[in-house]
Amino acid sequence: MKFLLALFTLISFSTFAQDAKSQAILDKLSKKMKDQSSFYIEFSVNIKNSATGTDQNETGKGWVEGDKFYGSFGDNTMISNGTKTWIVIKEEKTVYVTDADDEDDEMINPKKLMSLWESGFKNKYGKETTIGSEAVDLIYLYPKSPGSVDYHTIKLYVSKSSGELRKVVLRMKDGTDMTYKLTKFTTNPTIDSSKFVYDSRKYPGYTEIDG
Repeated sequence: MKFLLALFTLISFSTFAQDAKSQAILDKLSKKMKDQSSFYIEFSVNIKNSATGTDQNETGKGWVEGDKFYGSFGDNTMISNGTKTWIVIKEEKTVYVTDADDEDDEMINPKKLMSLWESGFKNKYGKETTIGSEAVDLIYLYPKSPGSVDYHTIKLYVSKSSGELRKVVLRMKDGTDMTYKLTKFTTNPTIDSSKFVYDSRKYPGYTEIDG
């Protein structure tokens, strides 16, 4: 009995230590992001599902200032002034309009990509690994309400030297992996305020749908 109790205590302490380690890394990452008045990112995205044969690649970029953001993903665009968000789908010639607070939990915009770990997840330290020649920490995120989302795990790869986010992998319940790789990160760029203004004149013939 004493042996089992000691073993249980050791396992519990080890798990706590891992979670404490991952939380410390995420806290530093959050502080780094909150210290920026604005930022610019470029990223690549791979969407892969071996069962369906899906293997798609896209590129994107985003400008973020406070609660406002502008992001492009392939041919599509997301614009938010902090109050409203406009999602422009070129193939459909449709613009979906929502309140900024009512965005889909699974929709990744540039602001959310760089802060998604801050709420709604349990975290666990994975291991130290590498991306190319760079040492990174792997951290797992598990949704606290798994029944309300289509993914079961998110993997974050954080640079050990700079503390910056390098890669995000969303593992979906249908077997799809969505991999975001950060290829450029610029801190505190000057962004013209017009970047965060939706102008319907730029999208003639598009149908606007209020969400």
